[in-house]
Amino acid sequence: MKAIVWTQYGSADLLQYKEVAKPTPKENEVLIKIYAATVTAGDCELRRFDIAPWIWLPVRLYVGIFKPRIKILGQELSGEVEAVGTKVSRFKKGDLIFAEAGFKGAYAQYTCLPTTLAIAIKPSNMTFDEAATISTGGINALHFLRKAKLSSGQKILINGAGGSIGTYAIQIAKHLGAIVTGVDSAQKLDMLSSIGADHVIDYEKEDFTMTGKKYDVIIDVVGTSSFSRSIQSLNKNGRYVLGNPRFSGMIKGLWSSLTTNKKVIFALAKGSVEDFDYLKNLIEAGVLKSIIDKKYPLTQISAAHHYVEKGYKKGNVVITIPHS
Repeated sequence: MKAIVWTQYGSADLLQYKEVAKPTPKENEVLIKIYAATVTAGDCELRRFDIAPWIWLPVRLYVGIFKPRIKILGQELSGEVEAVGTKVSRFKKGDLIFAEAGFKGAYAQYTCLPTTLAIAIKPSNMTFDEAATISTGGINALHFLRKAKLSSGQKILINGAGGSIGTYAIQIAKHLGAIVTGVDSAQKLDMLSSIGADHVIDYEKEDFTMTGKKYDVIIDVVGTSSFSRSIQSLNKNGRYVLGNPRFSGMIKGLWSSLTTNKKVIFALAKGSVEDFDYLKNLIEAGVLKSIIDKKYPLTQISAAHHYVEKGYKKGNVVITIPHS
């Protein structure tokens, strides 16, 4: 089968399009014929190993000290079940699915995933390209909003609203009845309004922490807002979600949560079948849609990584997987 092989930490130009052995599912695994994957900021960070210092060592030990042990990147996908292991009862050959790949394996024509990972039947009203975007953007957005306990009528600001997580977060927040402000670059603002944002801010022209406006929830997806001023921009009992936490922010967050009436949240997301089903139901009801900026064939994976690293993408960048 064809796959993108990752042998060195560093530039996207080091990713190689190669022929590799097609995997065989173990007893608790499903073999998936992949039709679409995505390139996320997390894929790019792992590829060049730009990892937060507080988790640098454990991640390096897991991924590989001198070079990657994981040979194929890609953390989310959609496709078709080609075969199932002897102990798998939840899926059968021919099922159309979307899944999390656990930061590995999606940049290939086939992969084997254990059923302990979140795998679900594809929404009937989504293409494979659209469904491939759910398990990172959708799951993280749902996780952050639930941790923030967002409710109807509350004001929420999402910093970095134009990416894969932010575009899903806006739509889910609107479904919950919130008043949503999205912050991102100028070229993304029309898109944010089109998916439901009540207010939009161009971060290059205006710092939301300096306006004097208050919010019940602030989600910083990209980790660029001032911690102290973001806390000051919260209403009483407000919640500040660190979507891209740094160690210093976590320490400040623990202190702020203990000493003020504001709560700082930095729990990482873990997808579940129940969460996948919740999002699937919203999608099939027409509440959520996938925002796709660009599509690249698997052979152009390096170009896709370069594009994502520039920070320009609106929503998602999808990789289409060919099958002859």
